[in-house]
Amino acid sequence: MTRAAYVEAFPAVAGRPLLRLPQVAGRSESEIFFDALALNGADVSAGGTAEALLEPFSAALAAALEARRDDLVREGHLLPGAAEAVAAVAKLDEVEQTVLTGSSKPSAMLKLRAFGLDRFFDFDIGGYGSDSYPKGTLIRVARERAGIKATKRAKHQVTFDENATVYVADSPRDVDAAKIGGARSLAVASGRASAAELRDAGADVVLPDLTDTDAVVATITHLTEAPKS
Repeated sequence: MTRAAYVEAFPAVAGRPLLRLPQVAGRSESEIFFDALALNGADVSAGGTAEALLEPFSAALAAALEARRDDLVREGHLLPGAAEAVAAVAKLDEVEQTVLTGSSKPSAMLKLRAFGLDRFFDFDIGGYGSDSYPKGTLIRVARERAGIKATKRAKHQVTFDENATVYVADSPRDVDAAKIGGARSLAVASGRASAAELRDAGADVVLPDLTDTDAVVATITHLTEAPKS
């Protein structure tokens, strides 16, 4: 389904068909798009720069995914315990829950809305693949956005320091991003990486999955209270 959406969206902004799709797994939307331009010999001079084409491509990709919403629900799936975990964390006092993803903001909203999870997240403060930053930087960007929004709401300065930020991740690359972005990391061994690999990467806490909602909530509470070593 994702490939079909890319095949539809790419020529709308690149002016030529997508014959070669770069590696997708674990990469941001901007990385995939820029590689696709090079792999398919697209001439971006008419649009000014490759960066200038990223936003219209993200919009075209989101539209292509929206048209395949039924396929998304049918072919996609929630990890066991994911819905219960995000709902429980959203109930914690003074918690702002958002997403850090390689997808663009419209695509991320679409995917979470398809499974009824969008109401638990503040998308305005998230970090997205269309931002063209590495994930470590995106964590800092999201934290700054959260502080700005909270300050406007509270009418006095609010900051989210490093000890108050937890990145829930499932890969060693994401654990590294948490370190770079100054966040605590809760790694979940539900992806391709094993629990041992996540521990070796330096995750603060590793859980086998998200099925124990109480453990997820307790871990996030502990990580945001404990001083960073």
